[in-house]
Amino acid sequence: MFMRRRRHTAAALAAFLTASMAVAAAPAQAGADKGAVHPTLRPYLAAYYDFEHPVRGNPAKERDQGFSRTDIDLVNGGALMRTADGGHRGSRTSLQVRQVNPDTAGNDDWKSGVYGTSGVPTLKAFNAVRGITVMGWFKMTGPNPSPNSNTAAPDDYYGAVGLAGVLSGDSDGHAVRGLLEIINVNGELRLVALGRRVDGASSQTFAASQDWRTLLPDGKWVFLAATFDFDTGAMALYRDGQRLDGFYAVPGDPWDLSGPGPHRTSPTDPRGIKIGGSFPQNTAERNPCDCRMDSLMFLNRALDGERIRAQYRLVTTGEN
Repeated sequence: MFMRRRRHTAAALAAFLTASMAVAAAPAQAGADKGAVHPTLRPYLAAYYDFEHPVRGNPAKERDQGFSRTDIDLVNGGALMRTADGGHRGSRTSLQVRQVNPDTAGNDDWKSGVYGTSGVPTLKAFNAVRGITVMGWFKMTGPNPSPNSNTAAPDDYYGAVGLAGVLSGDSDGHAVRGLLEIINVNGELRLVALGRRVDGASSQTFAASQDWRTLLPDGKWVFLAATFDFDTGAMALYRDGQRLDGFYAVPGDPWDLSGPGPHRTSPTDPRGIKIGGSFPQNTAERNPCDCRMDSLMFLNRALDGERIRAQYRLVTTGEN
């Protein structure tokens, strides 16, 4: 059982901030290995963040390397969130996200993303789409899940750990179209892909059978992918290029696929992207992750296992 209140020591926090400031001050370098994307993914790579491309003049924003050019905010921590710990071969820098103050209901958690109340037009690639893939590198760096800062109960913890996802077209900053996260399924935390085809309607959850702490051990970089085929209803999870055994948590037809296809998501632009917790507009805190993330990819297609394995091989061995 985690302790209800945890504190960074002054020495550890000083060391972390020193390392982060060094990264923030260093010039961005678009190294060939760091920016490597398998050629078969490029046509579908709507948004891609390697956390080595601060927006010129505003280091608290990260430049999108995908075709949508949807820049994101580094919320609350700004440039200090860029950390000298690359997730894979050729990477220098990753994004640190974390809960800041578990004792206080506030808006200070380190997270990332973008939000628009009427949708984010640059994310139109996810409007009326037949498939989505969310993938990237993740490393647990602290106790997860975090204490629930929205309640006074000393032993209350959030029921989920947010990783990365695309918001729905009617989202308040929490509801999603496609998401990688750790969440309570039937009384047990599991690594899941959570998807919603129709805005405001039910979501489906595909949960990994294996213990999430084995899949995401503390201090180890792991490559994760979640795929959502909104036409057929198929979902999948991958770890280091290998498909995971799992199960669908919601019975019936939550995506309403009984009618004639092809089936697509709602014809609305997503209201944004959330990374490391909900509400990228910073109006509330929920489900923070004490972790690092690198090379996050948001694609407007449900990739097959061959393409996911090809991307993993490319950045770990250099093989195409």
